[in-house]
Amino acid sequence: MQDDLIAQAQAWLTEDPDADTRAELARLIDAQDHAELAARFSGTLQFGTAGLRGELGAGPMRMNRSVVIRAAAGLASYLTKHGDPNGLVVIGYDARHKSHDFALDTAAVMTGAGLRAAILPRPLPTPVLAFAIRHLGAVAGVEVTASHNPPRDNGYKVYLGDGSQIVPPADTEIAAEIQAVASLATVPRPTEGWETLDDSILDAYLARTDAVLAPGSPRTARTVYTAMHGVGKDVLLAAFARAGFPAPALVAEQADPDPEFPTVAFPNPEEPGAMDLAFAKARATEPAPDLVIANDPDADRCAAAVKDGDDWRMLRGDEVGALLAAHLVRRGATGTFAESIVSSSLLGRIAEKANLPHVETLTGFKWIARADGLRYGYEEALGYCVDPDGVRDKDGITAALLLTELASELKQEGRTLLDLLDDLAVEHGLHATDQLSVRVKDLDLIAAAMRRLREHPPTELAGLRITKAEDLTRGTDTLPPTDGLRYTLEGARVIVRPSGTEPKLKCYLEVVVPVATRRDLPAARTKATALLTQLKRDLSQAAGI
Repeated sequence: MQDDLIAQAQAWLTEDPDADTRAELARLIDAQDHAELAARFSGTLQFGTAGLRGELGAGPMRMNRSVVIRAAAGLASYLTKHGDPNGLVVIGYDARHKSHDFALDTAAVMTGAGLRAAILPRPLPTPVLAFAIRHLGAVAGVEVTASHNPPRDNGYKVYLGDGSQIVPPADTEIAAEIQAVASLATVPRPTEGWETLDDSILDAYLARTDAVLAPGSPRTARTVYTAMHGVGKDVLLAAFARAGFPAPALVAEQADPDPEFPTVAFPNPEEPGAMDLAFAKARATEPAPDLVIANDPDADRCAAAVKDGDDWRMLRGDEVGALLAAHLVRRGATGTFAESIVSSSLLGRIAEKANLPHVETLTGFKWIARADGLRYGYEEALGYCVDPDGVRDKDGITAALLLTELASELKQEGRTLLDLLDDLAVEHGLHATDQLSVRVKDLDLIAAAMRRLREHPPTELAGLRITKAEDLTRGTDTLPPTDGLRYTLEGARVIVRPSGTEPKLKCYLEVVVPVATRRDLPAARTKATALLTQLKRDLSQAAGI
């Protein structure tokens, strides 16, 4: 068995085009490190609806040039069989380790397969790539990014010609084409023949960002901004300048791209501590800012924080989602409002009151973006699509613009984003959400928790009776099958699912507390907090986590 492992590693080594991973693998072979080799060669990274994502390193279970070349070859084969064999594929990339190399390899493979390839001019936000696909009439797009994953990771996200991320059955069909790549020697990779786009594509994206704002709207809100060591800064600053907002005060330590993400444990605004430097900058800035804005490293997500009493607090993704929806309704937006099933039911209440269509989809913008007649879509994980005709994906730049416009309008009225949230609570009930998220090293623990909940389903949580329990693997009238459980309770909702991109079990909790007047809000919040705390405790016990 160990001899087979060494033979596998040596065969991989002979094909590996990257000097770094060749040296790494040679060291493991020389050291006879069977445990580490087994981890690298226990299978292959699976190509799914998130494309590829994993830790950088040598071997088929890691992200590396060999894996990317195979993925690109499989995608090229799929595109050739399913569309225009001379179609254009646009390739974007972030500033992570190896991202540019992976982008160049993809361009070479597409060119070698007879397709046309164009690479964005430098590391740019993912929404610029999503925009470029539609703007240039491409048949597909690839973004090399691991979004907000740890520094050691990278990823490979695939879009088709509608500008949306792939969904089944395209993912399995592309995966089958990847599996059919026998050897890298069979994949033509010319050293030239693709196009490197110039800044005109970025100019076209920035011109489009203007469209999300109302002509003549106030542009006075002051912001503090962090790019979280990612690629968002230059594009966001350009968009804010075009719009006429005051220039954001930058969190200097996190402003420029750095693949090591030195100031954060995880480069995700949702993670504890990630916003600490931004809050410190807000406290030190004069005049005091109205809003703190953060992008994740590839700038497709947008986080926001507001002054609450004497300090700053992060708004939940569901709060921002409701605020943007209310803003669009007030501006007279028409079309479908869509969200993922794990996002707050408040969006449905807002849409219903405005006589607008409302749709719930599976988790992820690959589903939200496909809602019929989409005008606005969001997911609780800080993703917002406010201009679906331009970017059919989440976009942290345009979301930041629209939120800053809303803050400016409220500022002109002597009000804040928190005041508008209070209005929504009185109008629709206090919708309070929280999440129980468990990160594991052993994925079997997630499977065991899901199995336990299916075999021994709870009948009540936090003293609330479960009125409906759904195993989402069977699908519903409106949703295709997915690995998840949904519990409807009296005044609450719980959804449990494995993460699609990280080794996490995620539990999404929502309670709805009726509110008669603004005076009742403090008591309603106290009640909601107590219920969410008890829901977490009871669900954790039921799942054995």
